[in-house]
Amino acid sequence: MSWIDSDGRNSTQQQERVHAIGSNGTVTSDSSPSFGSNYPESIGAEPLAIAVIGPNDQRRAAAMSALAGSGGNDVREISSYPPSLDGVAKVLEQQYDVIIIDLDSDPEYALELVESVCAGGVPTVMVYSEKSDADLLVRCMRAGAREFLTVPFEPHNMAEALVRASARRPVSKSARKASGRLLTFIGAKGGSGATTLACNFAVALAQLPEQKTLLIDLDLPLGDAALNLGIVAEYSTINALQSTSRLDASFLAQLLVKHSSGVWVLAAPGKFIQYDASDEAIDRLLSVARQDFDNVVVDWGSRLDFSGSAVLKESTAIYLVTQAGIPELRNSNRLISQFFSAGGPKLEIVINRYEPRTLGVSEEHINKALTRPAQWKIPNDYAAVRRMQINATPLALTDSPISRLIKQMANAAVGQAAPVTKKKGFSLFG
Repeated sequence: MSWIDSDGRNSTQQQERVHAIGSNGTVTSDSSPSFGSNYPESIGAEPLAIAVIGPNDQRRAAAMSALAGSGGNDVREISSYPPSLDGVAKVLEQQYDVIIIDLDSDPEYALELVESVCAGGVPTVMVYSEKSDADLLVRCMRAGAREFLTVPFEPHNMAEALVRASARRPVSKSARKASGRLLTFIGAKGGSGATTLACNFAVALAQLPEQKTLLIDLDLPLGDAALNLGIVAEYSTINALQSTSRLDASFLAQLLVKHSSGVWVLAAPGKFIQYDASDEAIDRLLSVARQDFDNVVVDWGSRLDFSGSAVLKESTAIYLVTQAGIPELRNSNRLISQFFSAGGPKLEIVINRYEPRTLGVSEEHINKALTRPAQWKIPNDYAAVRRMQINATPLALTDSPISRLIKQMANAAVGQAAPVTKKKGFSLFG
């Protein structure tokens, strides 16, 4: 792959200087063709692999000098911006832990390069400039840059930035794979009670030993999980989805609110915000969340645009919340036939507000519509649910027929036996 010189000439013959900075701070150099087969296939686990990209020789040399004091890192000096962003970002993120980009030679193109590289979310991107411009700083951070360095460089600032980059780096070059359970609640119809059940299910999980649990409200734009739990969130799911280029466990933690029950919450926005999230953005959010939580509970609401995302592909279980009414059963049948007839994630059907004595539909017809028996039947207790909504006290923290079933669901989700509630027998001695 060729680069472009600072004067704009296409330069396949241009060479980059490759420097290895040793622990004693000495710099050695050799020459190798730009972006080609001579690039290392893997980076060692200990030292940082760093690329300094910038057409201006003086500023680039200053950056190299500041890096010389870091010791032990492998640094590659690239003397021009890439001619095109197509494919370059992927190569950069595969080869480097840290990419340091000169802003001043072409600020607009440099920002595009920053955003393109940050989209992968793996390397730490830093930028450097001779200007301390607040607007430029904001644009850089929005593009995904993690550090803004000013020229002339202060060696201790560079060293501290590298320490932060090292702490941010995955254990291996390929990012840590998600391992937490993904447990998704989908409503067969608006008003089925998916949000109420998702909130209480998450609270019940958080009560179990060593079960760090996160509830993500993806019922956009009008999700009300936060309202159900009585919490006020400064940031929302949309903040996370709009910032996937710099989304990692540390950034995500800043967006969360912890409920008194112990469950963490990424809430839907408090105001109406029309936002169409891409499957890639949702997948990135869920992947990062599952790296840090044992359980990630997703309230998907009654949206139907889940077929292309990790929600359908990677959920440990999908809880389809329905009711024993004709519209809900009809919708359930269509959803099951469309998305779950050919296998896929474990589907658990939850019939909410179940009242067997007053059903207008027979048990036989319910099972026929659902194509299988329901795993969970949540009794109707309108008064208890109403109290929860008024007092913002989760049902899962109380003792009732509903809470006992929700706790059973939570125990089953993590493979634990539900606690047996012993009934008190008659005794003369009390």
